[in-house]
Amino acid sequence: MTDATDLRIAVNRLSRTLRAQKADSSVTDAQFSALARLHRDGAMTLADLSRQDGVTPPSMTKTIAVLVDRGLVSKDGHGDDRRKVLLGATPAGAAFVEETRRRRDGWLTPRLAALTADERTTLADATEIMRRLAQQ
Repeated sequence: MTDATDLRIAVNRLSRTLRAQKADSSVTDAQFSALARLHRDGAMTLADLSRQDGVTPPSMTKTIAVLVDRGLVSKDGHGDDRRKVLLGATPAGAAFVEETRRRRDGWLTPRLAALTADERTTLADATEIMRRLAQQ
């Protein structure tokens, strides 16, 4: 295997394990991503949310429809333009995001604590490098 393959496999395994730590396993990764972005960044239009999440508007429309039906996302009129709709996380949606984050941190924190100081330093350095790679 190559360094790239080893890194990709390790990142995918960790990512998959963390993604499984959700408050409700019936919420898909795409749905959680959209909901978490609305919770973090505030209300926005479907077009803006689609662009920021890197998906097509038709795909985001389906994702949001499920979240609205579940009471996790609200649709409100845009103050300046009545043709636009603002999407936002409801209180239930915000609670879902926070609970999922708590579960994920709860899984990861003791594992990080079990590392040596040198390993935590190495991981902190690697985290910054991976953040830069993800932005390219």
